[in-house]
Amino acid sequence: MKAVAMPTVSRVAVCGGTHGNELAGIYLVREMLKKRADGTEPVSVVTVMSNPRAAQLCVRYVETDLNRCFTRAALSAPVSETSPYEMIRSQELNALLGAQRSVDLLCDLHNTTANTGLCLITYSDRDWICLHICKHLQACTNTKMASTPVRYVHFDIPLNEAYSLDSVGKHGFAMEIGPQPHGVVRSVIFSAMQEGVQLMMDWICQFNSGTLFEGGWVDVYTMVKNIDYPRDSETHMISAAVHPDLQDRDFCLLHPGDPMFLCFSGETLRYRGKEALYPFFINEGAYYEKGVALSLARKRRVQIPSVRSETLR
Repeated sequence: MKAVAMPTVSRVAVCGGTHGNELAGIYLVREMLKKRADGTEPVSVVTVMSNPRAAQLCVRYVETDLNRCFTRAALSAPVSETSPYEMIRSQELNALLGAQRSVDLLCDLHNTTANTGLCLITYSDRDWICLHICKHLQACTNTKMASTPVRYVHFDIPLNEAYSLDSVGKHGFAMEIGPQPHGVVRSVIFSAMQEGVQLMMDWICQFNSGTLFEGGWVDVYTMVKNIDYPRDSETHMISAAVHPDLQDRDFCLLHPGDPMFLCFSGETLRYRGKEALYPFFINEGAYYEKGVALSLARKRRVQIPSVRSETLR
């Protein structure tokens, strides 16, 4: 593939606390806010506490999930003092980072209780900036996060239906790292996130300075569907837990017939799909309310071109 010249990434937003009980991103943003810019930085970085009320209370959200409030309909809806706090906040964040003062790259920091490692989650499987950042993180094996697997997860949703904060930037992704319980910060997860953000910034600085980044291949996990827990037909309460053979095996191939759930009655329920797929967000604590026990993805290799800053054309 021919090298692609792209605009410089001159303005970056790093956001934490979109979910107020995902503490690694909250504490990392607080650390970053302590370091005031002196005007000599090669990249302008906007550091944002996305949901300060939820972060103060250490809850996922106050009234509604902020990370579902960035659809076009939500951002254009009229709001008032009686509107849910997160709906008002989403429009404030869009004005700051999106519509009026668009950032070139938005990195939204998240934690999951699932054993995912570090994932870059985005709506595009052809965003060369995001894919190259992922490739760069995967190549940095001599860092603190050497033992943390890095994966690229693609939500196959049209951009006009995107619902999360990262969608308001010109480029954007959620940097999701687990496992970490909600309301807890684990040092190894915090360090991996801190290192991931620093490596992202290193790549951006090199790209802006004219470095040519060679193309190659990146494995992309495209979400296919969500699977709910088995439920009682009358009460609709869950009647099974994730099977121990599946628990913590995020991104390990799930074959038809493999154990999926262990019923509270003792019965094993098996995966009935027709093709082997990759499970992730297995038993995510925040997704019980959303009716999601795990997500399933299909993996393919995506060829990405070499890229350079178009300032050198």
